[in-house]
Amino acid sequence: MCSIIGYCGEPINYADFITAFGRTKSRGPDDTRIVNAGSGLLGFHRLSIMGLHPEGMQPFSLGESSVVCNGELYGFEDTKRALIQKGYEFKSGSDCEILLPLYMEYGIEMFPMLDAEFACIIYDEDKDEFIAARDPIGIRPLYYGYDKNGTIIFASEAKSLIGLSDKIMPFPPGCYYRSGEFFRYSDIAHADTVCHDDIETVCSNIRNKLIKGVEKRLVSDAKVGFLLSGGLDSSLVCAIAQKQSDHPIRTFAIGMTGDAIDLKYAREAAEYIGSYHTEVYMTPEEVLSSLETVIEMLGTFDITTIRASMGMYLVCKAIHENTDIRVILTGEISDELFGYKYTDFAPSAEEFQKEAEKRIFELHMYDVLRADRCISVNSLEARVPFGDLDFVSYVMSVDPEIKMNKYGKGKYLLRHAFEGLDYLPDEILWREKAAFSDAVGHSMVDYLKEYAEEKYTDEEFEKECLKYVHAQPFTKESLLYRDIFEKYYPGQGEMIKDFWMPNRSWEGCDVNDPSARVLSNYGDSGK
Repeated sequence: MCSIIGYCGEPINYADFITAFGRTKSRGPDDTRIVNAGSGLLGFHRLSIMGLHPEGMQPFSLGESSVVCNGELYGFEDTKRALIQKGYEFKSGSDCEILLPLYMEYGIEMFPMLDAEFACIIYDEDKDEFIAARDPIGIRPLYYGYDKNGTIIFASEAKSLIGLSDKIMPFPPGCYYRSGEFFRYSDIAHADTVCHDDIETVCSNIRNKLIKGVEKRLVSDAKVGFLLSGGLDSSLVCAIAQKQSDHPIRTFAIGMTGDAIDLKYAREAAEYIGSYHTEVYMTPEEVLSSLETVIEMLGTFDITTIRASMGMYLVCKAIHENTDIRVILTGEISDELFGYKYTDFAPSAEEFQKEAEKRIFELHMYDVLRADRCISVNSLEARVPFGDLDFVSYVMSVDPEIKMNKYGKGKYLLRHAFEGLDYLPDEILWREKAAFSDAVGHSMVDYLKEYAEEKYTDEEFEKECLKYVHAQPFTKESLLYRDIFEKYYPGQGEMIKDFWMPNRSWEGCDVNDPSARVLSNYGDSGK
């Protein structure tokens, strides 16, 4: 996945800087390099994915200017050829080597041109300034903080800023930083115009754009694998990929030893598409013993994110320990685009769209964060086809009147887009959604709740919650997670906006647990 850091001025303590950057070595275990950039420093931990030879090592330089980037730049080959015609020379097969030549040609106007999931830091020697930017969804992580001298520092993860900065915040997606200010270059969650195409046209476009989003993410010099939950989203990604492959793709599923819903459906999907499928089992003991590790890895106290990370972390751990796969495709972001179980309760199309915009804008603090950390801590790279920029822009522009669940089945447009085309069996294509944290085994969440219940008396719970003003815990489980979070990220709770919960202002959604199983419309999702 790679890890980057940029100290945009002279470090107060170089040894502390090295220690802090070392905390994200698992993101890039293959090599490490730190270079001087003006009076500051740029650092890079490498996970070799594109351009596997030493020449692909970052930072890349042109003259005295340098760049570090954690990203995948899709279709970079055409851009590279155009830059060669302009006289630029390249030493590696790395996609990220095009960034400095692009910057030299277009300056900050390059960022809207990128079809990429990325976070980068550029040192411009001519202007003696640092510029940082992040992709429109925030699929690749980036954080910032200021040292005691007011020098800004950027890093892939918050843990690399602990001890260097008193306040750490996520770098806003779709923005670049320059001359002390953040500027928005893309607001992908907001559609400037509404697409009023008929349903069949919309579904055709959804299908074609998702297929392209998967195809471009299959390009890798390292081996690729797939997380397959047996739900609609990951199953579609795997089915599309398998149709593009001349050999069985590698798919992986995880579940509790006793009551995993997903394992059954993942097995069915794998058999249908013909993948080389691996099942991983987790025990209650593994879940509880991994809890603190997972929270420290995530850098969050959010209930949904932590629950859903338990299975994802453990399956990625198994992939890392038992295979030579380096790239993982996942099914995140579909829910935010097409709706959750709770968006069935949206009182109007306008409210549905507003909720989708909010969720897409905040994704980098929740589901996208989960996918990145669970995968990267195991020295793997995450790729998210549903986060393809063209796909997201299109779906967000579609008239919300036809995206709402008026069909008796959530995500109807996505399902109908692949109906009758032999991608998946009907029982998978039309399967009711089950929350991932439940589908790996309903008992997993119950074990976590029971563990939290035993941790605090009712009196302790009431008292301990008052320690926190921002995003105050409201259950013993949420208090447990917050206490563990504060152990590793003391005083940094504002990194996470709030708890990822259904919209409580909607009738039917005023619940005290983020799991969809508490909603009245959960129905057959848990079967």
